[in-house]
Amino acid sequence: QVQLVESGGGLVQAGGSLRLSCAASGRTFSSYYMAWFRQAPGKEREFVANIRWSTYYAGSVKGRFTISRDNAKNTVYLQMNSLKPEDTAVYYCASSLSYSGTDYYSYNYWGQGTQVTVSS
Repeated sequence: QVQLVESGGGLVQAGGSLRLSCAASGRTFSSYYMAWFRQAPGKEREFVANIRWSTYYAGSVKGRFTISRDNAKNTVYLQMNSLKPEDTAVYYCASSLSYSGTDYYSYNYWGQGTQVTVSS
């Protein structure tokens, strides 16, 4: 069982930055694919980025967001720069031992989410 706890969300003006963190329990953190998803009101949950040994980004955030991980701290991060109002959503951390794709239903473990609001 893996437990994930996100932090770092908040309110920021357009063009600003935020860094989200996701702390994971468990002794095999380095073996897991870690991902960030987001869900805006009335919309489906969408893939943002994932990481294991390499990274992959959704086109809408590539060049603005950076996913990274610190295996010694069992933590994955999402650095978000040049934020836009359309980035407003609840951001979720997810993990999978075997799945490396972008389909949210294939990730096994989820955090509770953290709200990111970008004002114009």
